Parts: sequence; C-alpha cells; structure tokens
Amino acid sequence: MATALAESPILRLHRDDNIAIAKRTIRPGTVIDDSSTSPITVGERVEIGHKVAVVSIARGAAVRKYGQIIGYATADIQPGQWVHTQNVEAGTLSLDYAFASDVPPDPTPVTGRTFMGYRRPDGRAATRNYIGIVSTVNCSAATSRFVAQQFDRRILEDFPNIDGIVPLVHKTGCAMQYGGDDHQQLARVLSGFAKHPNIAAYLVIGLGCETGQASFLVDNYGLTQLQIPGHASAKQSQSQSRLVMNIQEVGGVRRTVERATGLLKEMLPEVNKVERVPIPVAEILLGTNCGGSDGSSGVTANPALGYASDLLVANGATSILAETPEIYGGEHLLTRRAVSREVGQKLVDLIKWWERYTAFFGAEINNNPSVGNKKGGLTTIYEKSLGAIAKGGTTALRAVYGYAEPVTEKGFVFMDTPGFDPVSVTGLIAGGANVVVFTTGRGSCFGCKPVPSIKVATNTPLYEHMTEDMDINAGRILEGASVEEVGQEIFDKIVSVASGERTKSELQGIGDDEFCPWSIGPTL
Repeated sequence: MATALAESPILRLHRDDNIAIAKRTIRPGTVIDDSSTSPITVGERVEIGHKVAVVSIARGAAVRKYGQIIGYATADIQPGQWVHTQNVEAGTLSLDYAFASDVPPDPTPVTGRTFMGYRRPDGRAATRNYIGIVSTVNCSAATSRFVAQQFDRRILEDFPNIDGIVPLVHKTGCAMQYGGDDHQQLARVLSGFAKHPNIAAYLVIGLGCETGQASFLVDNYGLTQLQIPGHASAKQSQSQSRLVMNIQEVGGVRRTVERATGLLKEMLPEVNKVERVPIPVAEILLGTNCGGSDGSSGVTANPALGYASDLLVANGATSILAETPEIYGGEHLLTRRAVSREVGQKLVDLIKWWERYTAFFGAEINNNPSVGNKKGGLTTIYEKSLGAIAKGGTTALRAVYGYAEPVTEKGFVFMDTPGFDPVSVTGLIAGGANVVVFTTGRGSCFGCKPVPSIKVATNTPLYEHMTEDMDINAGRILEGASVEEVGQEIFDKIVSVASGERTKSELQGIGDDEFCPWSIGPTL
C-alpha cells in the first residue's frame, strides 16, 4: 500500500489509481505537491475519506481505487476535483474469476498462544457463559422477554460466572412453508444459537400452533433437552421435559413465565460452575463485519482487521468473511484465492443467486451503499466491496458456507449473509463465531449476545467523538501508524476479549435486540 508524505492530506493507494483519499478535510485552494502525484490544486472542499482526482479523467473512463475499477466517470473530471456520486456511476464490470489461479501459500504456523476461555463438556471452546431463551416464533417473544426480565443483576450477582440471560426473540416463525427454505434457515439459526458454546443452557419457548415448531428443532437440528450434565431434568423423558415448552400447553403467558423462571433458577448454580482455562487461539472462530462504512474503511480498519485475520489463520484459527452483497464487484479477488475451482464457483453461484433475488423485487445489488456510506465518501458498491473484502486478509479461501451453516473448516472462509448488520452477524454467530470484530466509519453501536463484538473506528474524529462505543482507533493509520501495527492491536484485543475483557458494547448492555434471523421467502 502506497503512503503519501506525512504532511500530505491525501493518500494514493496504488500506482494505477487516478484518485486519492483525503486523510483529513481539505479546503478549496489547497495545493498538494508530494511524491505520489504531480502538483494539484483542490478546487472544492473534500471531506475526510472522500476522493480527489489526481489526474484528468475523461467522461466514460474508469475510476480506479486500490488499483481496481470502482466506477466510471459521467463527466470530464479535472485534477484536484472532488470525485463522488455527482460525477461517477457504477456501470458494468467484466470480471475474470481465474479460479484458484493465485492461491497463496499457507502462512508460517504459530503455536503456543492461548486465551482464557470456558471448555464445554463436548470439548468446544466458549468465550462467554450465557443462558439462552429461544423463542420459536414472534408470538412467544413477549413471554420470552418476561422470563428474562425476572433475572436482574441483583439475582445474578450471586452467580458471577454467568454473563446473563439472553432472550433470543424475532419477528418470524410462522406463515412460511413447513420444511421450506425459510423454515430450514430459521431452524439453523435457532439451533445454532441454542447449541452455541457461549450458551451453557437453553430453554425453548413456543406458542404451540406455529409453523416453526420446537419439536422440529429437536427432531431435525439436534437440540437436546439439556446441555448441563447431571441436572435433574436430564433424567426426564422428552415428553416430561420442561426445557421445551409451549404457551398453549402450559396454560397461558403467566403460567409459562412462572414455570420457565423456576426452571432457570434451578439451572443457575450449575451454569455458574465454570472456570476459565487456557485454550489454544486455534479455537477462536472470528466473525467479521463492517457497518456504517466510509471512504476510510478500506484504507484503515478493514485491512488492519485483515492483518489480524491472517495472524489468526497462522495460529490455526478460523476467520469468517460475510455480507455477499458487499463483495459484489470484488469477488474475483476471492475466487483467485480459492483453494479449488469448486470453492470459487460456489462463491460465484451466490453472487448469481443475489442478482436473481434482487431482480425479483426490482432492485439491484449495486444500489447497496447507504445514505451514510455515501456521506462518508463511498460512491459505488464496487468501491464499498473492495474495501470490505480487505477484512479477509491475504490467505487462501478454504470454504464457502450458506447462511448460519456450522463452520467447521479452519482458516479463512466465507459465509453467505445479507449486508444488513444484525442479520449478517446473527448468521455468523449461528455458524459458530465466538468473537466478532465490527469495523465502522460512521459509528455503528453494535453488539450481539451471546458473543462479544469489538468495534473498530476507521477514523480518529469518529473514535474521539464516540469513545464510549469504539474499542480501537484504526484512524491512526491515516496519521502514520502502519496497518500491521493496528492489525496486531486488533489481534491482541481479540485474544483479550475472548479471555473475558468486556467490550464497549458489553459495558453498555448492548446485544439483546440484535438477534435478527434472515427471512428470505414469502410471508404466507
């Protein structure tokens, strides 16, 4: 990555780029004369993270950032001119996927690094210790919340090793085809959370008449009646178990709340009997996400997270890239790193599915950048995607997973999710992620229980403005710090948080409302 002179207000990322990034707000009339470009005079105000032309760009010519095409000029653009939506459109790319043509060698293995986690009876590693209340349908959501509300901090103070009772409530669960894609996907999410290593024990609450029956989860998705060995309820038959209950069968909301509360109180002492022990870093499953992205995201936080991802892979761990609509236009960089044509083709097939899916609703993937993204300097989906892909580092792409599928492969992998942050991270956690790193340029205040979310600010003004919400300032890269330095900081933070350090979102209690399964089918 190219670096401008320390006093320069711009950063030209690649020698083929015809634009540069504003490292700070540039005033009209500023003369820029550094080694990365010929002298230019900025003709208008250019905000931090936005783009300025460093050479003449003719109408219809490609606009390049990261050495890649991010769009096409809709008018002649002069050196020093602000480059954004007023003079650039996405256009159509012709990508060469070149499957498995540039597979990088495996990184030099690193051994011996550990974190302090919880070792579950089945051998899996946990970073937190929650009890989950799994609501099968929106109709049981209020009841599930009522149960969780019975356990305030005064009660849990006597059980210091329990992080909380998390109600996993949502807006779906019925009016879908029984056994269809939507039903199966929801079942994967609910079972993935219930069986997540960060959930020590769970209770499933349904209404009773919904399509998404609790019995479907037990019969088809491996939900057992109990995860706590030795508990009295484990001796009960399935029909007698109180761990899966339906409001209609129990006799209403009040009775269900009372019965569920009593059961959870019995669980508390057993769930509290855990201690953190050294566990190899290889057992971290990192979920990566970016939200409220800006023009600095692909320059600072995302490549730094990519460096941390590479360190995790070297340690034998797993790093998951997601958000399929936000790799659109940059997927060729991943297919070339795929370990096989089959892995690369699976990724391309997802892209094609998304093109059909969005077209059905009269939408286009390249309409993705949000209002906030554009205010932060992102012009097209291609620009956003190229920056987002940087979260995946530089190692080989080893596998591609469907939404909420259990992730079993070590190394760098991809999961199909939407770009909407709560839906995306819900899929990652259902797939097994036990730590999440979330990069943001506009200031997303994100958390998703039962997994800790580390938030990385892409620029210093954001970090200083929202210091109570941001864990790491990657904006230091624009001020002279190296990507490697900040990447190492992110890696160390991942290990520390996996060991129990509280993130800013956890300290504020954020994470109860971000459970959001992806509904893809019609509501019947």
